[in-house]
Amino acid sequence: MVEIINGIQQIGIGVLDTKKVFNWYRRHLGFDILLFKDEAVASLMTKYTNGKKERRDAYLSLNMVGGGGLEIWQFKDRVPCGPKEPIELGDLGIFAMKIRCSNLIKSHDYLQKMELANLTPITTSNKCNNYYYFEDPFGNNVQMVEDSYRFCKNTSNNGGVMGAVIGVSDMQTSMNFYSKFLGYSIVLYDQVEALKSTSKLASIDATYRKVILGQERLTKGGFADLLGPNQLELIQVLDRTPVKIYKNRLWGDLGYIHLCFDIQGMASLREKAKQINHPFTVDSSNSFDMGDAAGHFSYVEDPDGTLIELVETHKVPILKSLGLFLNLKKRNPNKTLPKWLVKSLSFHRVRQDI
Repeated sequence: MVEIINGIQQIGIGVLDTKKVFNWYRRHLGFDILLFKDEAVASLMTKYTNGKKERRDAYLSLNMVGGGGLEIWQFKDRVPCGPKEPIELGDLGIFAMKIRCSNLIKSHDYLQKMELANLTPITTSNKCNNYYYFEDPFGNNVQMVEDSYRFCKNTSNNGGVMGAVIGVSDMQTSMNFYSKFLGYSIVLYDQVEALKSTSKLASIDATYRKVILGQERLTKGGFADLLGPNQLELIQVLDRTPVKIYKNRLWGDLGYIHLCFDIQGMASLREKAKQINHPFTVDSSNSFDMGDAAGHFSYVEDPDGTLIELVETHKVPILKSLGLFLNLKKRNPNKTLPKWLVKSLSFHRVRQDI
């Protein structure tokens, strides 16, 4: 079967307290669908956890306006480490997640009243989507991007994850990887920009090449309509040597640990990864079980070692109390799920702090 990249399923965030992070994003940014929570041993990730099978707690939360979710991930037997030095724009790895927002002014005013760290002014442009940045209470950079796509009508000004800002060392090499492997072949923006040290995004003067890539989705299936259109923003700093955001740290330590894509055709992607010299580094081979959800997952590294997760979903809980689960293995992977069926994930809405 030819592979299908349905979109960004979720972004992984290493945290100190899963409940605290979930509650904050539920209250303030509408990630109130708790699709699953699961405590288990990450036995297949030892390549990235110093050879030790680490026990972890994971929540997957969604925003039904549309977009990818948050996989909120916490070590259970060790205290996660933060970066030794502040992360600079252009450092190698995931600098920020991109969240779609239909009304930047309202959302900016709301966050400004919360006195969040490093809230930037809104940047307007006739060459790319308007946007602004802020730092969440847990030290993670977030970019709010003006975007009108909506899967469900909702009172929230924003939807889910529509991309990531990724630091790269060689722009052309990274563009080739994301284009050939994941289909991000549409160049939406390509400019050299300068930031002063007075900016809330940088502590030193620097220039950057910024490229925003769109996804060419010739075929889509499964949850593609919920995930919506998305983009990747690649940043190459031109006048300093970037460092790896996860240098001397583990997958699961504090920050953005991976970017996950919802896919069909894992076997085909496995072969493609070999052909472009980025073979799978982790492969569940058959089917993983995360409590209420199940599927097949694999990892590849981009040219700078940033972790890309691929998930072929097999089972999703609809109403666990009644034993209702959606079995995706029996469905045509080339067709999107009916909207009413995807909307049934709203049964997992959490209306108060947990």
